[in-house]
Amino acid sequence: MATTKPDDINVQEKDIHEKEPQTGSGSDSDADSQINVLRAAGIGIAEDDPTEPILTLRMWVIGIFFCIVVCGLNTLYTLRTPSLTISGSVVLLLAYPLGKLWEKIIPDWTVPLGAWSFSLNPGSFNTKEHTLIYIMSNLSIYVRLGADVLTEQQMFYGYKAGWGFQILITLTTFLIGFCLAGLFRSIVVVPKELIWPGVLSVTALTTTLHHISQDQVQSRYNTWKMSRYAFFTMVCCISFCWYWFPDFIFPALSTFNFPCWIKPKNKVVNQIFGMSSGMGLLPITFDWSQVSYVGSPLLIPSWAIINVAVSLVFWIWIVAVACYYTNVWYTGYLPFQSSKVFDNTGNVYKVKKIVNAASGYKLDVKKYLTYSPVYMPITYALNMFGLSFATLSSLLVWVALEKRHVMADACRRVPVLVMESLPGRSRAYSEDDRGDPDVPVWWYLICCIVALFMAIFAVEWWDVELRWYGVLLACLVALVFYPPLALVYATANLKINIDIFCRIVAGFVFEGKVLANIWFFDIGYITTIKGLYFAQDMKLAYYCHIPQRKLFLVQCVGMVVGTLSSLGVLNWALNHITGVCTTDAVNGFSCPFSRTHFNTSLIWGAIGPRRYFSNHIGYSALLYFFIIGAILPIPVYILGRRYPKSLWKKIHIPLFIGGLNYLPPATGMNYGSWAVVGLVFGVLIRNRLRGWWNKYNFVLSSAMDSSVGIAGVLIFLTIFFTGASKHFSWWGTEVHKNTCDFEGCTHLTVPKGHKFGV
Repeated sequence: MATTKPDDINVQEKDIHEKEPQTGSGSDSDADSQINVLRAAGIGIAEDDPTEPILTLRMWVIGIFFCIVVCGLNTLYTLRTPSLTISGSVVLLLAYPLGKLWEKIIPDWTVPLGAWSFSLNPGSFNTKEHTLIYIMSNLSIYVRLGADVLTEQQMFYGYKAGWGFQILITLTTFLIGFCLAGLFRSIVVVPKELIWPGVLSVTALTTTLHHISQDQVQSRYNTWKMSRYAFFTMVCCISFCWYWFPDFIFPALSTFNFPCWIKPKNKVVNQIFGMSSGMGLLPITFDWSQVSYVGSPLLIPSWAIINVAVSLVFWIWIVAVACYYTNVWYTGYLPFQSSKVFDNTGNVYKVKKIVNAASGYKLDVKKYLTYSPVYMPITYALNMFGLSFATLSSLLVWVALEKRHVMADACRRVPVLVMESLPGRSRAYSEDDRGDPDVPVWWYLICCIVALFMAIFAVEWWDVELRWYGVLLACLVALVFYPPLALVYATANLKINIDIFCRIVAGFVFEGKVLANIWFFDIGYITTIKGLYFAQDMKLAYYCHIPQRKLFLVQCVGMVVGTLSSLGVLNWALNHITGVCTTDAVNGFSCPFSRTHFNTSLIWGAIGPRRYFSNHIGYSALLYFFIIGAILPIPVYILGRRYPKSLWKKIHIPLFIGGLNYLPPATGMNYGSWAVVGLVFGVLIRNRLRGWWNKYNFVLSSAMDSSVGIAGVLIFLTIFFTGASKHFSWWGTEVHKNTCDFEGCTHLTVPKGHKFGV
């Protein structure tokens, strides 16, 4: 029998209960509450077995299989309308029966390999193998981001750089994100107070599927007698069957804005209750994919949900509404909510009218002055620009006020850690205190140097307009903003975007160069997103007792395999699908995301921020949001220090300003329903049915995510991809489309033959 040692969660819990007086269930300390959350997610309910095999042949075969398949399919589906994403929760669920099947049918033979040997079947399929399979396939989320940019360059700008550039630039963004996560690991991964809520559904599902400590879970929580496994199975089956209704049979259930059905042509009703182009003031939906559009609300802390909900009410339902109906920036002539930009006739802006494709999509100033300035809907202007600017400055001030000591300590420690981890040094430190040799900091530094070399070589060898100093500037942007973005994501499971900021910086530095704009965006923004996911997987590995060096190896292999799989599928699709990236493409392969990137890069690369903010529309006023964002954290911080037990300590300014970063294309309905569900479970059920919440909340989230993901894939392949959906139509599939909201009606109407604005 292998020896085991107590999980450090158990040690934390024991220390808390010995050192802190218990004041009742309603007033748990923050640390005690954190322990309860981790246990509810299946973390620390069983002792670790350090002898469990991890890097098994089974793990490598299943992991690489899912990495190839999921990376390839997600890359292919990103080219299609409607699009589809195979999430990590789907892989986590599907990998389990494959692992168990391997356990049952593959013989336990030992294969000699020189001085080493490995077993074909090392025994039971364990959670560590399962988790590493998930981590490897989770790279599929990252590859589609880069695939969109490569597609934009080749299909819309007509520059085919070839396999060499594609491999170098894709691996570069992977490695830079990987290095950011590794270098800042002591700040954003190691601290125990940073839970990373996004991994809780993963740990809950793995412990449920592997039947870990079911008896202990049952005795710990005084609630239903149904096991977590039975509960997961029941919810998963019900959710799988139900999702066919809002996704295919009765799509109106997805956007249940019945006031708009009653008054389909009433502008005011549709603008207030509309869920496509309106405010979404009645956020009713029966579609889990709509509720979880910004992430599962069952995983988000209630304080974070409240901050975002208040932000929705204040910025969108009060400020944006006031600006819209007073026609600020001529927004009254446009839909209240849209992710498109418009011209001065109220039509979608035709960017190709103002650029010359023969000259590399340079701006034709005469055509631009003759055609129209760019006009934005109020939610687009306010959230994508004003609040984005405020978020950037508030993040830096917030970190300086709240985390300055942590950042300063990390800056002092990193050089020491680098020196102490060099080969030949006597100390082999281990930050997780489990005796496993940690990943030396210099490993990440080497990866960083390699990434910079590849990036600079790629942009200088191929004519993509971005120069070596642009690569360094983009990396500097990522380096500055990664720590605060990761700290917010680690505590609230909400991503704050810096994409528009990267576009604007590139627009000033490389004015008129559209390709430089897209690759500055790729290196400055996409690397930070990848870095967040890498850090999240590092935290997941820590929770699952996976040694960091083994995780390092798996992530490196996954990067290479995922890159080759994604690029292989991408090149096949762009060269073999008839009419790809055009409106005449077969099976809807019109490249919607790349087309959106194309329009955005033309605006910021060709027109440029200098013209954009210096015109007479008044968009220069949005720059004042930088000042607003820098000021707001200061009084909140002072009042929080002065009144530590007041609500001021719960106000999170970066979330209050930047928590709506998915809007648009997300709507008030997405955020409203997300907030309602999150608060019902995170406050009402957690406080009144504590045992039920502890036992089932995270399992419920896993069941909903995985079942909807699998049902979505099946519906897509059998109904939409085959064209069968075109032959199915009734009132429930059309009623939400026959409304003013769906058509994008406006408050003010432009007379025929006239124009608005300047």
